[in-house]
Amino acid sequence: MTTIARAAAVSPDALRETFSHFPQGVALIGAEVGGTPLGLVASTVTAGVSLDPPLISVAVQASSSTWPLLRTAPALGVSLLGTHQSQLARQLASKDRASRFAGIDPEITADGALTIPGGAAYLWTRLYNEVEAGDHSVALLEILDTNSLEGTDVRADDPPNTDALVFHRSEFKGMTAP
Repeated sequence: MTTIARAAAVSPDALRETFSHFPQGVALIGAEVGGTPLGLVASTVTAGVSLDPPLISVAVQASSSTWPLLRTAPALGVSLLGTHQSQLARQLASKDRASRFAGIDPEITADGALTIPGGAAYLWTRLYNEVEAGDHSVALLEILDTNSLEGTDVRADDPPNTDALVFHRSEFKGMTAP
C-alpha cells in the first residue's frame, strides 16, 4: 500500500486543472428580458438531476452580471451547442454583453425563452430552485419541453451534423457518437 500526502487546501488553479480532464457539454442559457436578448454560456449543466419533476442543474458564478437578470425571466431556453458552434460559444461568452448576439437570430418563445438555431438539442425551462454554493449558485431548472434531432420535430435550419460541443482541457472540442 502506498501512502499519499494530501495538501491542506486545494488551490483554485489545481481544481481547474483537475476538472479540465472531465469533458462537459456546452450550453447557452437564454431569455429575452426587457426586450433584450440575454444569455450565458455554461459548461456546468447536469442533465437528469430528476425525472419527476424533470430537472437539470447549472452552476453559475456568483460574479455573473447576466444571471441576476436571467433568473427573473419567466422561462429560460437551453441550447445544447453543437461542435460547429465553438466560435459562436466564444462570442456568446464574451464579456461585451452588447455584442454577444451580433449577427445571431435567436428564437424566442412567447414567455421569453431564448434558443440559438443549429444546436444539438433544446430545452425550455423555468427556475425551480436555487442554492448558494461557495462562489457559485446552483440553479435547478424545471424542464417544460424539449427538442432534439432525434425527435420528430426537427427544426428546418438545423444542420445535419450536430454532435455535442464539449469543454475539455480548457478548450472547446467535438464529441461524436461512435
